[in-house]
Amino acid sequence: MNVRVFIVSLCAAVMLWGCGSESLPAEDLAARVTEGTSKGRILFRLTDGESPDEDYFNITSQNGKVLIEGNSDISLATGLNWYLKYVAGIHLCWNNMTQKLPDTLPLPSAAITHKTKMRHRYYLNYCTHSYSMAFWDWSRWEKEIDWMALHGISMPLSVTGMEAVWYNLLKRVGYSTDEINEFIAGPGFTAWWHMNNLEGWGGPNPDSWYRRQEALQKRIVARMRELGIEPVFPGYAGMVPRNIGAKLGYEVADPGMWCGFPRPAFLSPKDAHFQEFADMYYGEIERLYGKTSYYSMDPFHEGGNTKGVDLVEAGQAIMAAMKRANPDAVWVVQAWQANPRAAMTDSLAAGDMMVLDLYSEKLPQWGDKSSPWYRPDGFGGHDWLYCMLLNFGGNVGMHGRMERLINGYYDACDHANGATLRGVGATPEGIENNPVMFELLYELPWRQERFSSDEWLRGYLKARYGREPEKEVLQAWRALEHTVYNAPADYPGEGTVESLLCARPGLRLRSTSTWGCSELFYSPDSTAKAAALLRSVADGYEGCDNFGYDLVDIERQCIADKANALLSDISQSYDRRDRESFRLQSTQFLDLILQQDSLLATRDEFCVSSWLSSARAAGATDDEKRLYGRNAAMLITVWGDSVAANRGGLHDYSHREWSGILRELYYRRWKAFFEQKQRQLDGADAGLPIDFYGMERNWVDSMAMAY
Repeated sequence: MNVRVFIVSLCAAVMLWGCGSESLPAEDLAARVTEGTSKGRILFRLTDGESPDEDYFNITSQNGKVLIEGNSDISLATGLNWYLKYVAGIHLCWNNMTQKLPDTLPLPSAAITHKTKMRHRYYLNYCTHSYSMAFWDWSRWEKEIDWMALHGISMPLSVTGMEAVWYNLLKRVGYSTDEINEFIAGPGFTAWWHMNNLEGWGGPNPDSWYRRQEALQKRIVARMRELGIEPVFPGYAGMVPRNIGAKLGYEVADPGMWCGFPRPAFLSPKDAHFQEFADMYYGEIERLYGKTSYYSMDPFHEGGNTKGVDLVEAGQAIMAAMKRANPDAVWVVQAWQANPRAAMTDSLAAGDMMVLDLYSEKLPQWGDKSSPWYRPDGFGGHDWLYCMLLNFGGNVGMHGRMERLINGYYDACDHANGATLRGVGATPEGIENNPVMFELLYELPWRQERFSSDEWLRGYLKARYGREPEKEVLQAWRALEHTVYNAPADYPGEGTVESLLCARPGLRLRSTSTWGCSELFYSPDSTAKAAALLRSVADGYEGCDNFGYDLVDIERQCIADKANALLSDISQSYDRRDRESFRLQSTQFLDLILQQDSLLATRDEFCVSSWLSSARAAGATDDEKRLYGRNAAMLITVWGDSVAANRGGLHDYSHREWSGILRELYYRRWKAFFEQKQRQLDGADAGLPIDFYGMERNWVDSMAMAY
């Protein structure tokens, strides 16, 4: 037993938390999330578990107070969340990050104990840092770190402030500030710069941005470590500026293009500069943010050209550089498409790599034979995590695969390749959506027996709404469980059924983004029935923020589904040359856009102004506000220049079904399109083709300073 545990246990034995010992981080966490109402009422105790290979927590009551015991700070935090949900009826989530405890403290009727051998719980995707987090301040980050701790997350990807690492590094090798800013992407696009997909887009960054991000990351990392969370930092995998060969004589390979963007160069491990450059990189990270136990590296992400690269040698060089920085560190790599390349990883020692099976709920690679991405031997003996991707581009939409997520996890545990399964992870491109799926995922490690979504859902609803759900609430959610939250494994899109209200206009559309899908795999009246059921009992939930959020989200999905079905009718009317039906139906479609806009305006979470305001708030000068606002507006519309948007397919990849953009951009695009098609049906001159990219760029320009 360590000294800290001994002192805490001794104080508890003398008088239940009656001595003046240093408080545990979980106490401060509890005070933050309950707005101070937990003090002296929820008590925490660090104790050894039955096995050093397991995490555990235990919830009991003593003398009218709640006592939560656990083997670590993160286990205590997980126990706190379990108590709040399943005893106090308080569900803390993105729309409701804090809530006071009731005056009469709910106590568990019997001890609640959970334990797990799945001690690694991962969180985030590089994309999340751009699609959701790009402009967060400390206040928002503090809430998110608390959310992580409550959900037992032990190893989140932490890339904030890495711009400062690269700035310092490139200065050391002779780059000017202007040259550095040609390499480092702007605030909205750093995710794809980290993933070796592009250089410089969205910049140049002001010097103040580097200082801001460095200071912010230091606070983030300090709080994570205080709570027992170990950050995952980006490691060094060979990325260098494209011009470094000409400037400094480095031997580099050209990884090619990504969606119209030239990729950064890849520094050959054969070049003597590789290890020197890597050592400087890790040295800068350590100087600014300290060492970590995990470094994330994904060389040749999404089709990067490996021609001329010895993958075995590259993998060994990358690993060697990381091990010099920290001999105990683990390389974290995403299993996505062809990555990780077997040639690069097979020669590496087991235990030195942690593979994220990034899309386990749809395209698992761990050994599920039903998957097109099936790998017979899994990840070759390397440790791996069962991950849920769920969201692409931060798109808005109710989506999930509840039963497949559950059964896939337990199937993986029982599989031969499950011998190296070490936990779970959430790897979404965007967050602040579908809270039900995140709750389900992060409870999996703590539930040793397989269960069904049906039995789990009732407990979730009781926690989310603070009371036993009425039959109407259960019926509504059962309808959702078996439709939007039961997406087929072979559904052709990425993530949610995409709302065509947000699409670049056209007839017979099958998606809003290039790689998505808008075809309903369920009856379009399913979500309408769920919305009607919740509305019928809404008066009884006045003041329940979770209920209010869910009702708006379900009504939003209902309108989106209605619009997708209506566009099919509109297309048929146009094909039949039925002018009057086309006129009537297109008017109905435009009315749905305005109806959706008005509905979503009732919740800040569904307003584009919230996104743009947070971006502009990160700037101190008008020029900075304009730059950050432009980044935020571009990301959710054109994404890149005309080549990347149109030929690269990135336009509307991160479309958002939000109030403001619905009315100000999506409505105008569709109105112009319908008017042109109506002229064609009426036999009039249709005019020139509509420049949708131009309309989108005009919106970006107007939004850069609008909020």
